[in-house]
Amino acid sequence: MQPQVFYRVVADDFTAVDEIIRRRLTSRVPLVAKIGDYIVSAGGKRLRPLLVLLAGNALGQRGERLNLLAATIEFLHTSTLLHDDVVDKSSLRRGRSTANALWGNAPSVLVGDFLYARSFEMMVELGSLPVMQVISQATRVIAEGEVLQLSKVRDASTTEEIYMEVIRGKTAMLFEASTHSAALLSGASAAQAEALRTYGDALGIAFQLVDDLLDYRGDAATLGKNVGDDLAEGKPTLPLIYAMREGTPEQAALVRKAIQQGGIEDLEGILAAVEASGALDYTAQLARDYAARAIACLEALPPSEYREALVALTEFAVARTH
Repeated sequence: MQPQVFYRVVADDFTAVDEIIRRRLTSRVPLVAKIGDYIVSAGGKRLRPLLVLLAGNALGQRGERLNLLAATIEFLHTSTLLHDDVVDKSSLRRGRSTANALWGNAPSVLVGDFLYARSFEMMVELGSLPVMQVISQATRVIAEGEVLQLSKVRDASTTEEIYMEVIRGKTAMLFEASTHSAALLSGASAAQAEALRTYGDALGIAFQLVDDLLDYRGDAATLGKNVGDDLAEGKPTLPLIYAMREGTPEQAALVRKAIQQGGIEDLEGILAAVEASGALDYTAQLARDYAARAIACLEALPPSEYREALVALTEFAVARTH
């Protein structure tokens, strides 16, 4: 299955979700709508609303309520992007200037708050307490994951276990909430709901592992961000943690110093160290392992083109180069 096929099977619903997003971006304050439209129109893969649509359709659910849930998840995700770019002092996302680079930190944070609040208004419209419980809990866990990551910046003693806790919170949790809430909205059995919850968690972990891998193996043109950004911020991601743990004393010392000081003055040396230590291969293999776990969860769903699309999406998530 080609990458675009997993969009094609829900193309009409995807268009409907886009229309909901555009409609709900309206505000009586022009700057809110302007910044909101800018960040939403930046494109991206829209994987989280796609997961909602595919999971729901795989269980026989489609229509306005599922589309509203997908739009709700995308608004929540977009609000976190606005906040993250401020926290990370990022100037580039998806190949374009970030909102904070164009309008400043204060408007970006406040429009992020607007989108966050809008997502909860939309969630209330769905009228499903189980869905509200999943998404509100996910929102808290995401915030905790971001704070945990922030507390570990320039901390070279960060372990793989703590790193996994960070990515499970800041990234995998919203993937999990997307598939889990779609299952609950679709009236899935307890076994199917748990399978889709676990699928989202494993897929989200695999996705973030590849993201962190690409920070050392990609290039700015295809990534839409700068190679070495995580290192420049002093973030101890898995390739660095592994290189410190399994590399030579010289490699470990080089990476440790880079994390503690931040910056990319010796980027070439760091790239060589993480490659030579086997850190990139280790990270890639772990991503494939989590992808395999995710795909295994899909056996709980009845055979359909939507289930096949979820399999293809998972395979794409670990094979991508951006």
